[in-house]
Amino acid sequence: MLERKQQIIQSHAGVIVQVVQSIANPALLAQTEEILKVSEKNGWGDVVKIIRRIIKGERSESLLQGLDEEDSTIAAAILLGIQNPATLPDPNKTADASMAAPGIAHMIHQAATGSPEALEIISQMAEQMTQAGGDMRNLGGIVRKMINGEREPKVLSRGMGAQGRQLVDSILEELHKLSGH
Repeated sequence: MLERKQQIIQSHAGVIVQVVQSIANPALLAQTEEILKVSEKNGWGDVVKIIRRIIKGERSESLLQGLDEEDSTIAAAILLGIQNPATLPDPNKTADASMAAPGIAHMIHQAATGSPEALEIISQMAEQMTQAGGDMRNLGGIVRKMINGEREPKVLSRGMGAQGRQLVDSILEELHKLSGH
């Protein structure tokens, strides 16, 4: 359970750190609000409402009530980070790839079904992946193929190591679930 919470925190490290930094430095609030607007459009409405309340100064643990595990973990990490910045996750550290598969698959599915916001986000993610090198570079290069409907693991994971192939398989499994087959 603790490991899962750590994975959630790490996979959302950028947003968590951005929110805490914008509370300490109001000059960052406009940039934070843009991130929150995109997050809201992509189905993160509950946690975005809570984050906005935290930005306005609320600090009660009761803010976490009614949120699902992921949302409450993110909000709790923000509250803890405000109290003790040493607890903030490193936004440059990569999360466990297996935890990334559902999120990547969801973005690919949304982009493939016509969501311009999801297409923009997954395109930015793919660009970052291609700069990372190794299997992540290859993954960034095949995102467009997956958006266009390619589902053959051998085609998609060509040239990847074992971890890269496993991540591609996990993404394909999630895409299969999302497509309702």
